[in-house]
Amino acid sequence: MKFVPTAVSGAFVVEIDPRSDERGLFARTFDARSFADRGLVPVYPQCNISQNHKRGTLRGMHYQADPRPEIKLVRATRGRVFDVALDLRRGSPTYLQWASVELDASRHNAFYIPAGCAHGFLTLEDDCELFYQMSEVYVPELARGVRWDDPAFSIAWPFRPSVISERDAALESYNQEMGL
Repeated sequence: MKFVPTAVSGAFVVEIDPRSDERGLFARTFDARSFADRGLVPVYPQCNISQNHKRGTLRGMHYQADPRPEIKLVRATRGRVFDVALDLRRGSPTYLQWASVELDASRHNAFYIPAGCAHGFLTLEDDCELFYQMSEVYVPELARGVRWDDPAFSIAWPFRPSVISERDAALESYNQEMGL
């Protein structure tokens, strides 16, 4: 596996090192020791999937607040998405900056998103599915979010979403008091 740094401190694109032969492909997609050796969380007590039927579906920007912030390891298991990590950590050198990666099921890549970062994605084609490994279990009263189109971040989405939940559309703009 390769860990490629992004524009957000502590966020990495995780790429596989595939071995191919006449049978097909084999690759390690996760190795706790490789993550721990880099100071990354190697244990994920909760896993989730997100199925998305239509191109242009946006989910985000979500995070879980203290005292149980989530680290996410996100991978597309079907389709392609524009995946974003937004740094909301006050003491971070990349505070209020964002990084994106195209997660593509055919490339088998993943995005490691540190605690204190909001996460969201936009589907680039119909019938996408994402698999999330979470460092914390979900605590509904700690669930938070910020607007996907907040000018404070100027995220360069590839196009405007056509499907967004009422909850996500109603998220408030960021203010510095929200910082982690």
